[in-house]
Amino acid sequence: MNTLLKGACLVIYAVAAVGLIVELPFQTGTTVAYAALLLLGAHVLEVLFAFKSIKLYKGSIIVSVFLTVLFGFLHWIPLAKEDARGFK
Repeated sequence: MNTLLKGACLVIYAVAAVGLIVELPFQTGTTVAYAALLLLGAHVLEVLFAFKSIKLYKGSIIVSVFLTVLFGFLHWIPLAKEDARGFK
């Protein structure tokens, strides 16, 4: 399920990017662009509130922040759950 939701995030970002270049059918470009901006904005706020969990990522902190900006809680909640179970 997590993979499906991450894929949906990527599709929204991709469609918004395409909408900047070409006109989308049914004039949905503006709506998708606003949805993508709203999603990115919410995920940036998540970085501030979930930084403790974001730091638990085994890779670079920059990569973890980037993944959180892209996917939000889909990235950091599994990290927090692992930490709660003591699996670090």
